[in-house]
Amino acid sequence: MLQSPKIIHSSLKLQSPLPPAPSPPEIQNIPTSPSFPIIKQCCNFSRRELAIFSNSSLLLLLSSQTLQPFNLSKAQAEENLPGTSENDQQEEKLSTSSNCSSNTTTKKAFLDISIDGKPVGRIVIGLNGESTPTGVARFSSLVSGAAGISYRRKEFIKIMPNYVQHGGVRSYGVDAELAKSTGSNLAAESLADEWDRENECSGIKNLAGTVSIIVRDPLKPPPKLKLIARKGKLEIDQEEVGTDPNGTEFVIATKDSPELDASNLVIGRVLEGMEVVEKIGQVKTVQENTSSPYFRVAKLIGDKRAVVAERGFNRPYSKVVVTNCGLME
Repeated sequence: MLQSPKIIHSSLKLQSPLPPAPSPPEIQNIPTSPSFPIIKQCCNFSRRELAIFSNSSLLLLLSSQTLQPFNLSKAQAEENLPGTSENDQQEEKLSTSSNCSSNTTTKKAFLDISIDGKPVGRIVIGLNGESTPTGVARFSSLVSGAAGISYRRKEFIKIMPNYVQHGGVRSYGVDAELAKSTGSNLAAESLADEWDRENECSGIKNLAGTVSIIVRDPLKPPPKLKLIARKGKLEIDQEEVGTDPNGTEFVIATKDSPELDASNLVIGRVLEGMEVVEKIGQVKTVQENTSSPYFRVAKLIGDKRAVVAERGFNRPYSKVVVTNCGLME
C-alpha cells in the first residue's frame, strides 16, 4: 500500500504540473470521479517503463541544450553577415586592398633597344598617371627629352635573374648642367611620398612586366661616425657611405620581384615587347664573387678595390643601349 502512492506521486510530477497528491489515508476516502481512471491507468506503468521514459526525457532535454548554442551562433552569423560568410568578406577586403592603386594607362612611352650595336626591338610601356603622377612625370620628361636630358644612348647597367636595371642619367657633369638649365630636379625626394603611399597597399607591387623607378638604395650602409676638428675642438660627425639614387634609374621586372618593393616606385607596365626584355635578361654578366675569402677580407678592412669590384657584379659584358625613346600619342 505504501509503494503505490509513491509511484502515483512520481508519475504526476513527470506528466503535468498537477497539485501534489494527497496522503495515503486520504486517498482511500476520496470518492470515485472521472479523473481517477486516468490516475489508475498511469499507475499501471512498470518501473522499467518509467525508467525508460525518464531517461528518454533527459536525453531530449540535454540535446536541446547542446544544440541551442550552435543555433544561436548560426543565427548571429546570418545576422552579422547576410548572404556572405566571414571568409568571403576577408578575401574581398584583401582583394580591394591589393588593388588600391589604379592601373589605368594614361600615357605610352617606347624604348628602342640594341645589344652590341644590333637592334633587338622596341619596348612599349604604359604609364599609370593616376596612381603615381610625380613618378610618371619624371619618367615622361626623361623619355621625351623635356628635362634637357634623355635616356637616349644610355645603357642598362645591371642584369639580375628577376629584373633588368637601366643606369638612368648622371647627376653630375654634362647631364647635370643640362638638367639645371631647364630647371629639372634630379632628386628622389619628390618621389618618396608616392613610394610611401604605394607601400600602404598590400601585395607585391613589382610584378613581372612592371616598370619602376629606384627611389632609395636598400643596400646603402648606415653612416659612419668619424672624429673631426672644428674651430679648435674635436667633434663627432657622420660620414655618408655611398650615394643615393637620383630618381632617374628604372627597372623592368622579368619575374615577380618582391625584393624591389622596399626601394622602387612602380609607374607602369610593359604593354608590348616583353620578348625584348627577356633578350636583355639573357645577356651574360659579371658573376658575383662575394663568397671569396679575399673579397670578404677586403670588404671588412674597407679596401676600395672591393667596393669597385662589387659595383661591377651583374654588369653585362655586352652593351645594352637605348638607341631611341619618346612618348607615343
